Amino acid sequence: MNTLRIRRSAIAVTAAVFLPFSLAACSDSGSDTKAMAPTSDPAASREGATAMDEPFGPACAGVPKEGAGSFDGMAKDPVATAASNNPALSTLVAAVKQAGLVDTLNNAEDITVFAPTNDAFAKIPKADLDKVLADKAMLTEILTYHVVGQRLTPKQLENGSFETLQKGMITTKGSGENYTVNDTSKVVCGNVKTANANVYIVDTVLMPK
Repeated sequence: MNTLRIRRSAIAVTAAVFLPFSLAACSDSGSDTKAMAPTSDPAASREGATAMDEPFGPACAGVPKEGAGSFDGMAKDPVATAASNNPALSTLVAAVKQAGLVDTLNNAEDITVFAPTNDAFAKIPKADLDKVLADKAMLTEILTYHVVGQRLTPKQLENGSFETLQKGMITTKGSGENYTVNDTSKVVCGNVKTANANVYIVDTVLMPK
């Protein structure tokens, strides 16, 4: 089924702007019909959650306790919308809009997004970043490289290798609350849930080979 979803996503992307990319936000919800039963009250579902179901990482402390930008608030929205409520992801949100991927992301089902923070984008020299933002094809390649066509749990990240919607591969490793992607990008707030995605906020932009 996962392979089938990836193929369907690839077709949708080629017909629209490329593959879907997903963004991130901070959320927690039970809208994943496979992993959890939907609920109209995200807070209620969190009360019975285990520690492994909860968001983790140092950057999670900066997430609002209530409102649209909180974990419970983001759980109600699709990923691009949820990300727009997270100030730490404003550069990513702008990039997704620039690539024309907002609707594609919001309509995708069961994906995982490795979402770079504003600080992650700031590591890229401004001239290089401006060049990428001005090149829609290149931007789409980079953004879709941050998206995997299935919801990944922290357990799956312990020693994993996953095909992205860009068709390149990413590798993950770690345990507990410490995970890295491609050996260079650290997860700073992980296991964040939106209505259609699991999000892992990372401190370095991932670049496809």
